[in-house]
Amino acid sequence: VAYAGTYAIFVPGKCVDQIRNNVAYPNLDVKIVCSHGGISVGPDGASHQQVEDIAIMRTIPKMRVVVPCDSVSTKAIVKAISEISGPFYVRLARPNTPVVYEDGFDYQFGRARILQEGADVAIVACGILVPEALRAAESLRRRGVKASVIDLNTIKPLDGDVIEKYARRCGRVVTAEEHNVMGGMGSAVAEILVENYPVPLRRVGVRDTFGESGEAPELMKKYGLTAANIEEAALAVRGKN
Repeated sequence: VAYAGTYAIFVPGKCVDQIRNNVAYPNLDVKIVCSHGGISVGPDGASHQQVEDIAIMRTIPKMRVVVPCDSVSTKAIVKAISEISGPFYVRLARPNTPVVYEDGFDYQFGRARILQEGADVAIVACGILVPEALRAAESLRRRGVKASVIDLNTIKPLDGDVIEKYARRCGRVVTAEEHNVMGGMGSAVAEILVENYPVPLRRVGVRDTFGESGEAPELMKKYGLTAANIEEAALAVRGKN
């Protein structure tokens, strides 16, 4: 097993030809683990803020795409994929994030994790927006809205069964990701819904723009990547904003 790691901006952005033809095409056992994904990179600015990588990597045949949400799941995922043959892209963020899972987290490849049950709206999140989704769900609860929260840590292959199940249960879906809304996790969820069980959907993410220099919390707020934005999307999709 070969592991390669660097900033996310330096891999899909600069090496996609080599990844496609020299790793994915021959189906080599290479695990690409990249940090500094998204705009939370902060002061380094747009040149180092990769918001297109999930879209790029999930379109490469044979490539699997995984986005952990905290340190516990990161350790479990990096270890687990060593036992699964073939190429992987693991996308990590730069900032320290709240711990979502307890030690001993059992990662199941290709399976979404249900963090909270509710019947009014399903919030599907990945990466550092999972803690934000949990905060949004708590705020929604105080407003009488019961939300399911799903950690979609495996973007490809997507757990379509869980997405469809909660679309049927809740009737409304919100996705949340630190990535361009075009081509990312939200787009992948939309593909599942439109082919299997179409329901109202709102996508929280970077709105097809580049980032800029700034502190991570300021950028997350400016680009609409906070619990408040997820809550707003959940209320909007229910027609109660």
